[in-house]
Amino acid sequence: MRIRRIFAAVIATAALAGLGLTGAATATAAVTQSVPSVVTPSECKQGGGTPAINEDGNYCKGGTRNGEQVD
Repeated sequence: MRIRRIFAAVIATAALAGLGLTGAATATAAVTQSVPSVVTPSECKQGGGTPAINEDGNYCKGGTRNGEQVD
């Protein structure tokens, strides 16, 4: 009976450690993806968006480049 408890504790510890490593990897991936990029007006149009150059911030509206700054 004692061996079963120890075995269950080892399995639970390993499972929690695995979740911790997965969370750290996800946090690292989220940081690298949040870097804003600058696109050209033609790249904005190719992605299906409209470059809003006359508005504050000069952003691409819509498409796959939505919200990215247009230079």
